Amino acid sequence: MKTIYRRIAGVLVATFIAVSPLPAVALDDAQKEELGEFIREYLISNPEIMFEVQAAYEAKQEQIQKQQAQQVIADSGDAIFNSPHNIVLGNPEGNVTIVEFFDYNCGFCKRAMKDMEEILASDPNVRFILKEFPILGDDSIAAHRVSTALKNIAPDVYQDFHFELLGGNERATEDRAISVAVALGVEEAALREAMKDESITDAFRESYTIADAIGISGTPSYIVGDEAVFGAVGTPTLMNKIANLRDCQSTTC
Repeated sequence: MKTIYRRIAGVLVATFIAVSPLPAVALDDAQKEELGEFIREYLISNPEIMFEVQAAYEAKQEQIQKQQAQQVIADSGDAIFNSPHNIVLGNPEGNVTIVEFFDYNCGFCKRAMKDMEEILASDPNVRFILKEFPILGDDSIAAHRVSTALKNIAPDVYQDFHFELLGGNERATEDRAISVAVALGVEEAALREAMKDESITDAFRESYTIADAIGISGTPSYIVGDEAVFGAVGTPTLMNKIANLRDCQSTTC
């Protein structure tokens, strides 16, 4: 709340100076006291202004973040949409692309997985890109290392692996991820050897760099068109943005 008061005080100071007959010089102690009392009385009489200022500030910050994200997406298009580290589900030639940053131990990602399944099942022209984005501790990093290694040596079973590991109730760990992969017919020795590939670290680093530039700090987060979408927003919201992209080349028509 102190931040809100400071912003309001700044606005009121500017207003007071603008209407005051005093010359544009530094205020003396008596003037400062008078101004402080004026601000105090105004806030007590009009407390709702605090909420109005906060709402306006948040809207402005949201717009700034949106514009910054759009610029990053425009500047980093290849790394986002065409990286060799990408995992592509759905139609590789789809006319709309959704990019999701996810962590195997993210509860909201588990919920959002159902959104992805519904979209892929109902829309044959969606290209769904997954960005390995382990941010929830060492277990997540280890599970994602298994996942990326599997993608490199057995891409045909990746989708089944992904749904099984993310959709399960157990915590995703290295052992759990390897167990899922082996159950799908992947040879454990080959998988463990593939996990040593340093390009896996490069894939993580690429995701972290893009996410940091866009302002992504949690999962799931999406890129749809030129818009960054934060949180498990649900199937209807994502499908509405897909439809808008097809209608007017923007997520908001």
